[in-house]
Amino acid sequence: PLGLLLVAASSRGVCALLFGDDEAALEAELRARFGAARLQRDQAGLGDWLQAIVSQLEEPQRAAQLPLDLRGSAFQQRVWQALQQIPAGETRRYGELAETLGSHARAVARACASNPVGLLVPCHRVVGSQQALTGYRWGLERKAALLAHEAQRKPGD
Repeated sequence: PLGLLLVAASSRGVCALLFGDDEAALEAELRARFGAARLQRDQAGLGDWLQAIVSQLEEPQRAAQLPLDLRGSAFQQRVWQALQQIPAGETRRYGELAETLGSHARAVARACASNPVGLLVPCHRVVGSQQALTGYRWGLERKAALLAHEAQRKPGD
């Protein structure tokens, strides 16, 4: 329902989870992000991880517990860790997140935009002031769909 999904892993864990509409464009994005890496298709080897990701899409409250290989600055790492603490079915404003991290909303937005692991590091749960849907590197339509899906399946509702 969210288009194509590309999952990439290193020996340490999932290093990219990308959404798109075109397989060649997804591969180009992966190559641009990991220019020095030797890429190798492994559909069967990543099958269990892909199933865990699809299960999380179906039941957001059951977050996939996969090892992640996140590469970024210390600040990006802090933002990405904070994103993982936002429960399914809830959102935080960029300003709120920035305040808890002692930073600025624009810096948080940039860190969210550079998140290489969509869904598993749920940057879609961060919204603008007044809960406005703003910025999502994989498109606002996908962000809206993810949030609507999570809201429908929020525990306790």
